[in-house]
Amino acid sequence: MMNEAILHKEIEKRYEGESQQACDLGCGNTIDILAPKQGERILDLGCGRGEETIKVAMITSPYGYAVGLDLTVAMIEQAKELAISQGVQNVDFMQGDIEALPFEADTFHGITSNCVINHAKNKETVYKEIFRVLKAGGRFVVADAVTKYPLPPEVKNDPEAWAQCFGGAVTEEVYLDSILRAGFQKLEILNRREYLKNGYDFISLTIKAVK
Repeated sequence: MMNEAILHKEIEKRYEGESQQACDLGCGNTIDILAPKQGERILDLGCGRGEETIKVAMITSPYGYAVGLDLTVAMIEQAKELAISQGVQNVDFMQGDIEALPFEADTFHGITSNCVINHAKNKETVYKEIFRVLKAGGRFVVADAVTKYPLPPEVKNDPEAWAQCFGGAVTEEVYLDSILRAGFQKLEILNRREYLKNGYDFISLTIKAVK
């Protein structure tokens, strides 16, 4: 069984390097679909350099706010600097683990995440946390990578492969089941794109569900 600390170290190593790049790390359009409104509280899981979180903060102002959570300290530092440079005040950035969200229950109107949850060892735990911190009637929009077929053990047990949005991917069926087991009654697949990654059949999904 892969060690959690080793996995986190590999993920942080990758994204510390990515924090200095300008590339887009997402795999779908989540913010426009989430459609934040003025006055809402929105959480961005795996916020990276904070561009999308700041965009949400500007939409929800003056009475709403946005929070960005990321595992990588370097990304959080970049995001905070960006918010200051743009003069956006109704936004906060925190370092943390998506499997143990540091928020009280029933806090957010909406949650977004873009190609991040595949990094987590336990996807159902992540979605239980999302369910917990969402208000009743709150929604999430998540873009993420899944596989058509189970990945072989040598890939699943490689922390570097997990850090590259590859080794942690589960099949579409397993992924969607984890959302339903977390307590969501109904989900919508808004976008589905098939592609090859490292010779394996992958699928990019954009998913929405309401608590």
